[in-house]
Amino acid sequence: MKTSYMKLRGSQYFRQRLLLSTLSSTPILVEDIRSESASPGLRPYEVSLLRLLEKISDDCTVEINDTGTKLKYKPGVLIGGKNAVHDCGLSRSVGYFLEPLIVLGLFGKRALSIRLKGITNDSKDPSVDTFRTTTLHILKHFGVSLDGLELKIESRGAAPLGGGEVVLVVPIVPNSLCATTWIDEGMVKRIRGVTFSTRVSPQFGNRMVFAARGVFNRFLPDVHIFTDHRSGQSGGRSPGYGISLVAETTTGCLISADMAVSHPKTEVDALMNFDEKPELMSPEDVGTQVASMLLGEIEGGGVVDSSHQGLLFLLCAVCPPDVSKVRVGKLTPYSIATLRNIRDFLGVKFVIKPEPTTNTVILKCVGCGLKNLSRKIS
Repeated sequence: MKTSYMKLRGSQYFRQRLLLSTLSSTPILVEDIRSESASPGLRPYEVSLLRLLEKISDDCTVEINDTGTKLKYKPGVLIGGKNAVHDCGLSRSVGYFLEPLIVLGLFGKRALSIRLKGITNDSKDPSVDTFRTTTLHILKHFGVSLDGLELKIESRGAAPLGGGEVVLVVPIVPNSLCATTWIDEGMVKRIRGVTFSTRVSPQFGNRMVFAARGVFNRFLPDVHIFTDHRSGQSGGRSPGYGISLVAETTTGCLISADMAVSHPKTEVDALMNFDEKPELMSPEDVGTQVASMLLGEIEGGGVVDSSHQGLLFLLCAVCPPDVSKVRVGKLTPYSIATLRNIRDFLGVKFVIKPEPTTNTVILKCVGCGLKNLSRKIS
């Protein structure tokens, strides 16, 4: 039987397209992947993501042409996996790989437990802390129990050399997710957070906490930020520090913001062998900046922060054919693209209704009824 491929162009939303292609079992053909660029083709982290998909599925085929500008991907059966290991490389952090994994893990044949190695905290992707405190909790609203769901941070790794390791455990959903009505964001009642510091003075953590608290204490008394200082083996290979903050509301919504600082990967320095590193942002500035970012996310409204909108919409779309209704703040360009990709792959259209009084948006959809077909039927 000849496979019919859905034709796509360009490198945009590559990760999301792969995820949706796998969930909907739609083979895709992606052409013109950065064909105009000076270094054309797939990036190392994109190839790494394809390798990761191969690890957790059975009988999926990946064909890439010589220049890497054309990809054929035919998804297989998600089998999950026990004690799988994947090296995420050093061009993107572990957060880039976690987001697809948590959704794919739910629809596997067996529960997924996988050890990911690489950079745990950087400013491009959500940090592993935000993942543990916020992202995993979103699944609770779709009927996934938090018992079997966990992310253990065994060692941290800052850019450029990484050295971090995390273990992700995702249970399978017995049948399908549950549709949700989640529109009441409540009021912020407490703020929690964690700072991390590796291969720098342990005082950096306290300095970030002090600065962040200085911003929040004017608004609410219940602020606890923990410090996690790692030295030796569990501190990875590069110096770095950062902070992840979470605001918890009266209705149990979690709004997060995070940031990490480390020395950039510079080839020039390595060639010149200069010892002077460029100045990094001070811990105080990191603390104040993330606190302000969090206040901005809270002001935006919605039941999740802007970085989690895409995941929220995706989960609504794969629910059983019931109505899901969610409230978010201003739609980000990424989440608008997510809505388009969901329409193309799953055939789910959202009804979008802005609420000018609160500056938020309410989205409704009827799920496509994705069932876990790969699980063992006893």
